[in-house]
Amino acid sequence: MRLVLAEDHALLRAGLTQLLEGHGFTVAAAVANAADLDAALADADVDAAVLDVRLPPMQTDEGLRAAIAVRKQRPGFPVMVLSQYVEHLYARELLASGEGSVGYLLKNRVSDVAEFVEGLQRVVAGGTVLDPEVVATVMARQQPVDRLSAREREVLALMAEGRSNAAIAERLIVTEKAVAKHINSIFTKLDLPLGTDDHRRVRAVLTWLRL
Repeated sequence: MRLVLAEDHALLRAGLTQLLEGHGFTVAAAVANAADLDAALADADVDAAVLDVRLPPMQTDEGLRAAIAVRKQRPGFPVMVLSQYVEHLYARELLASGEGSVGYLLKNRVSDVAEFVEGLQRVVAGGTVLDPEVVATVMARQQPVDRLSAREREVLALMAEGRSNAAIAERLIVTEKAVAKHINSIFTKLDLPLGTDDHRRVRAVLTWLRL
């Protein structure tokens, strides 16, 4: 798996490169600014990207824009975006295509190496991973989803974090069968058409973020 890494802080860039390569990834390019990122993402041989939201020259949303652009050119291209702050609108923009293979984590999550690597692996495999703090912020700001029960909202929040049915069941201390039942109910209540479960999970999270 060949990755593009974009991070303007030299020490963090070097640390992430070592971490990723130590877990079986190949860092094809490690760049520090938007121009070099665009050039690196133009390489058809790269398979995924780990990007900081803010990059020189403007330090606004260069990494995010590059992620959205490459996914328009290569639908489903796996992207893990790292951010210093909780900005759930960025997560919503990344999810807008509904194709999955997207992650949005706060940078402090990288210090938990196992969690970070597991999240990246989920993204590469086609899943969606949102930082728990992003999930909590959205939950705090929005009105409850009237059509969902309290338990269904809990399940949907954990889905947004990228958790599997088994992991959700373990967190909520219920059976996987119960989780599957809740998820099917969420799909129905959010008027999501039949499709692959992974695709509908992404669409459910996107619907939730838009509320």
